Amino acid sequence: MPSAAEIEQLLEAVKDPEIPVISIRELGVLREVSVNNGEVEVTITPTYSGCPAMDFMRVEVEKTLKQAGIAHFSVKQVLSPAWTTDWISDSGRKKLLDFGIAPPPHSADIRALKGRSPVVACPLCGSTNTELLSQFGSTACKALYRCKACKEPFDLFKCH
Repeated sequence: MPSAAEIEQLLEAVKDPEIPVISIRELGVLREVSVNNGEVEVTITPTYSGCPAMDFMRVEVEKTLKQAGIAHFSVKQVLSPAWTTDWISDSGRKKLLDFGIAPPPHSADIRALKGRSPVVACPLCGSTNTELLSQFGSTACKALYRCKACKEPFDLFKCH
């Protein structure tokens, strides 16, 4: 039986179907892997309670475990504590940026509390001369922005 750390490494192959360059571990969706008495338990948390990708991720976790010869396992989804963008790893943030998605800030921007838009750097050219086009981008967990410098639209992974 592989260790929890070895199983976590196996699950690095499970990617977010909406952002296929980032693993569920890097995204912070993979919460815990435990091995007890020959039984593997994987705990995952959705990025938000209605995330349509969770069923796909669960199936991919199950498929990966089966392909590794692990027969006795369960995949548990928990909602508490709620997922936060703070759980995205530094490597995950870099992969988001390289993929053309502005990663969320590491902390809330005070401008949002004052009714102003946060400063968001364009993932394509780095300019902070950007504007919010829509609170919803390609998915509900992203907002749509446009860079005024390079004129390109891009998603910002929303902070929560």
